[in-house]
Amino acid sequence: MDEFSLTQMIINKNFLLMKTNNPWVIIPALIFYILLSSCNSKNESEKMDVYLLIGQSNMAGRAEIRDQDKDSLKNVFLFTGDSLRLWEPAANPLNKYSSIRKDLSMQKLGPGYSFAKKMAEQFPEKKIGLVVNAKGGTSIKLWLPGTEFYDEAVKRTKIAMDYGELKGILWHQGSSDSNRTEAYPDELTLLISSLRKDFNNPELPFVVSELSLDKPHKADFNRMISLIPSQIEYTACVRTENLKTIDGTHFDSEGQTILGERFAVEMITLLTKENKLIK
Repeated sequence: MDEFSLTQMIINKNFLLMKTNNPWVIIPALIFYILLSSCNSKNESEKMDVYLLIGQSNMAGRAEIRDQDKDSLKNVFLFTGDSLRLWEPAANPLNKYSSIRKDLSMQKLGPGYSFAKKMAEQFPEKKIGLVVNAKGGTSIKLWLPGTEFYDEAVKRTKIAMDYGELKGILWHQGSSDSNRTEAYPDELTLLISSLRKDFNNPELPFVVSELSLDKPHKADFNRMISLIPSQIEYTACVRTENLKTIDGTHFDSEGQTILGERFAVEMITLLTKENKLIK
């Protein structure tokens, strides 16, 4: 329940409890109620487009945060999970409020920053809300329905949805499962279908990504993940060609920036194709 609804309940309860015709009591309370109603109407018109970002270390971000990556983003807000201040201007590292993350010192630049920046630039009339809840070194098995990671992602996103509409999900994961290409598609299908069910949107856009190309054994995984859009509706796959890493697994700062922009292009394509962007 949002603050406005709670305040409405308190005011209505107080009116019932007062049972008074004293205008010096009723009129100020009525004015207060009208002002709150005006605020609520304004908030309704400023609801955010919410995106959930989940996965392992590349989504959490391991690249250096450069000077150009340190500014907060205009019209982009990061979900904090703190009931006293649920949202704040989005600034790196974006995975700092993840409820499942590793040590804060490990959270650096991921694809979410350039993704949100491009989305905000493309649609300046929109406010963007990011729910970033990633953790490095995790298999997809830890993200399936009924797990802590899954439940946390759903719980936090549903709170965020009180302030806007969930427009799509970004998923970057697979390094821990790069040798499990036969089982992975079914597990990913289960994850996507379950999230769509829990968010009550069977057509919720879901964008996946290839892994880095530095290690030859990842080629089979990338071939498998690239076929997902042909197997599951309303999905897209981001390519990772020409992106460099710092260690054979984690994209460097430039790579993360390009990756995030590619995520945005695919998300915009899905949203525009299905007419889900402007509502």
